[in-house]
Amino acid sequence: MKILVLNAGSSSQKSCLYELGNVLPDTPPEPIWEAMVDWTHHTGFAEIKVKTHQGKVLQEEIAATSRPKIIAHMLETLWNGETAVIKEPSDVDIIGHRVVHGGAEYRQSTMLNAEVKEAIAKLSVFAPVHNPANLEGIAATENVFGKIPQVAVFDTAFHAHLSPAAYTYAIPSKYAEQGIRRYGFHGISHQYCRDRAAQILNRPVNDLRLITCHLGNGCSLAAIRNGHSIDTTMGFTPLEGLVMGSRSGSIDAGILIHLLRQPNMDVEKLDRLLNRESGLLGISGISADLRPILQAIAEGNSQAQIAFDVYVHSLRSHIGAMLASLGGLDALVFTAGIGENAPDIRAATCEGFEFLGLKLDLEKNNQRAIDVDIAAPESAVRVLVIHTQEDWEIARECWNIQI
Repeated sequence: MKILVLNAGSSSQKSCLYELGNVLPDTPPEPIWEAMVDWTHHTGFAEIKVKTHQGKVLQEEIAATSRPKIIAHMLETLWNGETAVIKEPSDVDIIGHRVVHGGAEYRQSTMLNAEVKEAIAKLSVFAPVHNPANLEGIAATENVFGKIPQVAVFDTAFHAHLSPAAYTYAIPSKYAEQGIRRYGFHGISHQYCRDRAAQILNRPVNDLRLITCHLGNGCSLAAIRNGHSIDTTMGFTPLEGLVMGSRSGSIDAGILIHLLRQPNMDVEKLDRLLNRESGLLGISGISADLRPILQAIAEGNSQAQIAFDVYVHSLRSHIGAMLASLGGLDALVFTAGIGENAPDIRAATCEGFEFLGLKLDLEKNNQRAIDVDIAAPESAVRVLVIHTQEDWEIARECWNIQI
């Protein structure tokens, strides 16, 4: 079975093609073809990078006139030119799309049809940057692949089992009737890490109490018990929860009221401030990327140190909240760009939980290895570093639906 995965965002579009047999492998295989479109160039061009499992590479820039046309051009490298790995579009058996927001209705991956696409479009009011980009990818693949089955894999679906106590905001219930509630995000990543953690620990998923820490430019935690997400930090939007790269995370709502009363502030400026100018970037004044902040700390920059300390304080505080929901902890999982590559963050975070009997093996922590247990042998809580693979998780969902 050949499964094509599209992971569309506002700034980039990643695609992979997997070739699978009748049994899913225990660990993620390498895709036979993968491609990336970067829309962030300011020259009027989009950059396309393609590589295959046989080592063929294509890199080009084309005029950024139409996103669907650029996506179609990228997809044509599947069967045209040196990066071809199939003979024709009909060789693809099923296509999976990451869709950021599925609302309260879509609690699992779903075959795409007109009704589902209409729902994704309506839910764009909750995810105005992401859902329209997801729909662009869906439209482009429909034009190229015709009636080949397509699946929406929702980022919110993994958190669909949250209890009313966990997803309800303490505001008048009439607003809940408008769909204002905690949804949670990064669900595809949290789901993959749940299953990979069970593999690494050689324990059943349903037997584990996990806190998965997805720490990238966007950051979120999930408390997982009996295989289900029972609590999470992101809420109605991905803005809630942890301090992030350029997002503020949770702050006193009164600050927003105060800022909106100022004569030079409006809703659009406030949106930009909270989503693009805050977090590590806002505190440090240096970057939303942790790496230059760590470099600045090494050079004695006190504001960079404050950014690091606030980030860790936020992370510890929210892990504490997840612990309360779980009533205990078997493993703490770090994943995504910061989680996988920042031993300083992992060490500082874990220092706050030594009272649980958690103890890091500092040598293992500093090796920057992936899919490993970095806890000391005597630690009462395991600490895992897992390389999240959302594209493979989407492919698995497609395989399960098709089979």
